[in-house]
Amino acid sequence: MTRVTVWNEFLHEKEDDAVLAIYPDGIHGQIAGFLEKAGMDTATATLEEPEHGLTEEVLANTDVLIWWGHMGHDRVEDEIVDRVQKRVLEGMGLVVLHSGHMSKIFMRLMGTSCDLKWREANERERLWVVDPTHPIAKGIGEFIELDEEEMYGEHFDIPTPDELIFLGWFEGGEVFRSGITYKRGNGRIFYFQPGHESYPTYHHPDIQQVIINGVHWCAESRKTYPAYGNHQPLEQIGRK
Repeated sequence: MTRVTVWNEFLHEKEDDAVLAIYPDGIHGQIAGFLEKAGMDTATATLEEPEHGLTEEVLANTDVLIWWGHMGHDRVEDEIVDRVQKRVLEGMGLVVLHSGHMSKIFMRLMGTSCDLKWREANERERLWVVDPTHPIAKGIGEFIELDEEEMYGEHFDIPTPDELIFLGWFEGGEVFRSGITYKRGNGRIFYFQPGHESYPTYHHPDIQQVIINGVHWCAESRKTYPAYGNHQPLEQIGRK
């Protein structure tokens, strides 16, 4: 059974009644709920817990970490970022959602600013499936239609993705690389753009299916970490 930890800073829900009405159990609770129904072993962690809920033990028992952050990026301790990065390089999968593109861990793994254009205008988004053969797109039609989402627009300052799965189009005319994958060390990373806290995006069945598929894909990371450092020769060196 895939072991998933859903991390959410859990700040908007405490400060904004409108967000709490959409996600009464927090964004982390909503995501963990549908992952559990999909047969996964789920746990949650939040910013204000000791060590942000991401202790060595928690991460050691996590196959895939889901990350949602927004207003508290700068409050995440660098020591915890180091810890998460190490686990990703060792083979833990990482699913980064929405404004997690500016999280310390995503920026660390990308090595770029990860900046973009944005706008909150309650506009429609259409997520086109540009790689229907990819496992993360399994069960999804030609596109996903969202009545309201926050606009994210190009240019998105990221390294060229290993794979582009979803291309988002917004009512105002912008497009965005909305579903992309990377490999870092032994770990697989899936970034998925939809999920602004003011909209019920994580209640949408197709969005849920994509995240479920993304977790399954990230969980397939190689877990055997290569041996590095000084290495003894396999054959005799030198002339006889």
